[in-house]
Amino acid sequence: MAGFAADRVWGDPARWHPVAGFGTTAATLERISYADRRAPGVVHVGLLVGGAALLGARTPVALATWAVLGGRSLDREAEAVQRLLEAGDLPGARQRLTHLVGRDTSALDEAGVARAVIESVAENTSDAVVAPLVWGALLGAPGLLAYRAANTLDAMVGHRSPRYERFGWAAARLDDLLNLPGSRLTAALAVLLGDDRRAAWSAWRRDAPGHPSPNAGPVEAAFAGALGVRLGGVNVYAGRTEDRQVLGDGRAPDVHDITRARRLASRVGLAALLVTAPIALRPRRR
Repeated sequence: MAGFAADRVWGDPARWHPVAGFGTTAATLERISYADRRAPGVVHVGLLVGGAALLGARTPVALATWAVLGGRSLDREAEAVQRLLEAGDLPGARQRLTHLVGRDTSALDEAGVARAVIESVAENTSDAVVAPLVWGALLGAPGLLAYRAANTLDAMVGHRSPRYERFGWAAARLDDLLNLPGSRLTAALAVLLGDDRRAAWSAWRRDAPGHPSPNAGPVEAAFAGALGVRLGGVNVYAGRTEDRQVLGDGRAPDVHDITRARRLASRVGLAALLVTAPIALRPRRR
């Protein structure tokens, strides 16, 4: 709870962030461990995630929680794009949006920018807030740091590309597995705390299976229904077009819906803390 409060008040440190340091370490190891096969990727992930868990055994839980959570920084980035849209600076909003998403933002209109922000807020509320709380509650600081290590490796090598199709397989699959409970809890809380519970549940049940991500799909669909907007559709990634499932039955989102998504994400994060804190505080068998 102290770590959650620290993230809400201060967010991520501007310099010497532990996750950035881990990324540097992972990139250095990759120069030694890389080969275009699955087995070296399994070893790469095992060494780094296992090392993070061992480090967690010597790290106070509050400090590990603050280092791992990213809710405050996520909200700041979403707000920055929102302010640029409100000021009528669409080119600036497109550029700032690249801090949140990996898709090509150069041709997005206001609705496209708003959609991308809301999708990022939804998915990263699960990845950077709820899922870490779940693993921290279950396994303490080792769970927190191991989860963040796996999630960071997925972002670094887990995407489909000629270089990482095989080497990044283990990182992608492990991240999918570890995010399974957090994404379902996030989607469930979005249903309970959103503006339209019935629409949120309907969108989750009907639309999530068509999303290419087994974890982002339920979360984004639940947010779409809860907010009464339409998410998903076609995204462009470095010249590659991905036609995603349309999520929700609502209208196209606008800049005002970013505020609503940020508020829903804040409620979901706080509710996730209230759900997981009693688990963390349960009596331990000796």
